[in-house]
Amino acid sequence: MPEIQMPKLSDTMTEGTLVSWKKKKGDKVSTGDVIAEIETDKATMEWESPEDGTLTEIYVEEGGKVNVGDKIAFIGGEGEEAPKKEEAPKKEEKPKPEEKKEEKKEPEKKEEKQPKAEKKEEKTAEEKKEKKPEAKAEKPVPKIDKGEEARVKASPVARRVAAELGVDLARVKGTGPDGRVTETDVRAAAKSKGAAPAQKAPAAAKPSAPSVKAGEGARIQLSGMRKIIAHRLVESLGPVPHIYLTIEINAAPLMAAREELKSAGESADTSKITVNDFVLKASVMAAVKVPKVNASFDGDAIIQYADVDLGIAVAIEDGLLTPVIRAAQNKSLREISEQVKDLANRARNKRMKPEEFQGGSFTVSNLGGMGIDSFSAIINPPQGFILAVGKVNKVPVIDDCDQIVVGEQMSITMSCDHRVIDGALGAEYLKELRHLLENPALLLV
Repeated sequence: MPEIQMPKLSDTMTEGTLVSWKKKKGDKVSTGDVIAEIETDKATMEWESPEDGTLTEIYVEEGGKVNVGDKIAFIGGEGEEAPKKEEAPKKEEKPKPEEKKEEKKEPEKKEEKQPKAEKKEEKTAEEKKEKKPEAKAEKPVPKIDKGEEARVKASPVARRVAAELGVDLARVKGTGPDGRVTETDVRAAAKSKGAAPAQKAPAAAKPSAPSVKAGEGARIQLSGMRKIIAHRLVESLGPVPHIYLTIEINAAPLMAAREELKSAGESADTSKITVNDFVLKASVMAAVKVPKVNASFDGDAIIQYADVDLGIAVAIEDGLLTPVIRAAQNKSLREISEQVKDLANRARNKRMKPEEFQGGSFTVSNLGGMGIDSFSAIINPPQGFILAVGKVNKVPVIDDCDQIVVGEQMSITMSCDHRVIDGALGAEYLKELRHLLENPALLLV
């Protein structure tokens, strides 16, 4: 069987961090068994074994960073041993007969000068012997600390923050899966009385910032996901010429349709069709009606996609993930609703497959549930646009009889790549989107 290599778990991934091993060396594994937890540039995911056999060798320790394609483990069949590639360079170093012959001849020619060199060597040997006990006495202290920390289950971020805040991981009670210590646990421990003295020392050492409170002002290293988010968004907002188009939707018919479904017996949270589900379905149908927006810029050409692969922005602990519903134009409102819930749940629990969050024609980002009225989103290249959806607000509106009544409105902003979608084309798409959302019965067909 081949050696197991670091997989490419996202389209932008170049390296991964092996967070933890779920299996030990010598354990038998089957295809589909979770054997490790890997942090990519987008998420931390459980990695399943691609082979049946025995985990014969582990090449990468927990916390180690590995380039995509590098070996990380070996799963062998019965009686099969892992190849020992390290032996090859040793064999190449041995055959050097010419150098050995020269070394033997040199001492014969310089026998007269040899005694002085021997005396110097004897002195240095005696000095080394005297220094050795001191070196041995210094080593045990850090070794004990590292051993204790190594036994504690903690995320890489938690370890970094603990080091910065002076928190002893061995004294922190983990609230994560299997008692794993999270960043939140570390920060909570830092604020407790036990960690307070460790926090005050660095604060006092900085006279320029005496007002900094314990647990504040720490420099937190970027996770792999945050690094790629920063890189991709700068890459987008700089080279991609954004144009923003905003519309206000009369959400009263949409909310009425939602209430009708609710009164019809739809009570279970898992099966409930949400306002966001209506928006997703409408965005897909509008892209089918105006196919030119379902495209991306590619150098000297515009690529128009045959399928509408819908991306949904999902907030997770370390940042943002965008699961994709493939060929969404062929799915009903109910099917989209169920698939969104499934993808979002697995994204938050780190159980997504790489192909489920790669690609996408365009993305819908909805912050209405978090109380945001309206916002503008940044395009995820090479996609042609992204929709930013705000919450439904009750506002005064003028009805058909010129009377001021209480109405319900929702703001949607479309960020377009102007190289693909100009103002007129974007307006055509939003007109179709408004028509569908203000006539929700069309979304049930």
